[in-house]
Amino acid sequence: MQTITETEALAAFCARAHQAPYVTVDTEFLRERTYYSKLCLVQLALPGRGEDDAVLVDPLVEGLSLDPLMKLFRDESVVKVFHAARQDLEIFQIDHGVIPAPLFDTQVAAMVCGFGEQVGYETLVKRIAKGSVDKSSRFTDWSRRPLTDAQKTYALADVTHLRDIYEFLAAKLEETGRERWVAEEVAVLTDPETYITRPRDAWKRIKTRSNSPRFLAIVRELAAFREAYAQSRNIPRNRVFKDDALVELASTKPANLQDLGRSRLLLREARKGEIAEGILASVATGQTCPKEDLPEAERGRDNDQVNPALADLLRVLLKAKTEAYGVASKLIAQAADLDRIASGARDVAALKGWRRKVFGDDALRLCEGRIALAAEGERVRVIEL
Repeated sequence: MQTITETEALAAFCARAHQAPYVTVDTEFLRERTYYSKLCLVQLALPGRGEDDAVLVDPLVEGLSLDPLMKLFRDESVVKVFHAARQDLEIFQIDHGVIPAPLFDTQVAAMVCGFGEQVGYETLVKRIAKGSVDKSSRFTDWSRRPLTDAQKTYALADVTHLRDIYEFLAAKLEETGRERWVAEEVAVLTDPETYITRPRDAWKRIKTRSNSPRFLAIVRELAAFREAYAQSRNIPRNRVFKDDALVELASTKPANLQDLGRSRLLLREARKGEIAEGILASVATGQTCPKEDLPEAERGRDNDQVNPALADLLRVLLKAKTEAYGVASKLIAQAADLDRIASGARDVAALKGWRRKVFGDDALRLCEGRIALAAEGERVRVIEL
């Protein structure tokens, strides 16, 4: 098992990769104690079965430059194959400003090819590569050196089996003519905007029971403070305060340190110092926010707006479409997407691109009362009205 620790050796491997049709890629990283992921290992494999066709790259070695790898990532003639690529791509984008292209994500492709919802790598190894993966090293500390043989074997398996999986799925997509479907999904992964977390937008990820604009204004300010604080110190946002504490603070609206001391959910460290000051300032800003700047809940977020009967019919239609096309239902639409459509929202991913042809057109016709659904044995049939 070759571990690359010198820039010259990495450049030599990448020179070979530039001549290959594809390279499989994976990473090992740590994120439990930081806001940004710490890259600990890069695994690479080329087509072939030779010992020098798959390598480990140790980015923690002093003096090793990843520039040859970044050059390879920019080479449009070589497909970069990942499984569930989002976190890997985030690391390369944030650390180096590079997103590998062209990109092939085997998890996305597997969902398009009917392998189920967010299918795991081990499942694809068993079903396509007819192999197995030793999971014993999955949760080890990848920053510790030296790496054990078990860790190296586990890490390499993440890219060696991936070659067979990629070749199978690529052929399947070509056979079914669904390459464009995967391309639309990958376009989101290769968009740098996907990996930019703006503190001012962080509130949109918070689940709340109230959609009061004033309440949401306080949530927005608290979430923005927490995100900026976590980013600047490279610590997990939950180390500042957790979501449930944030919602509690937006509800109780503490005005001073004594009020903060009454919080049931706030960590002790957050009741003093910079965090406490930031909380109190955020609450005050949210309370005094001008009416014209108050945030609005996304349309369809309020369950009162959802037509429950229509939402149920959309779920039946989605199930029928996924069975007919052999595509994972969550790839077409999430439950929240169906609720949004049933509430009247139309700016929904399920109504755009390839999804519109597979599901969206009939979903809209169902909402407009132009089609009905009928059961035929175990199948559902669309009836024109």
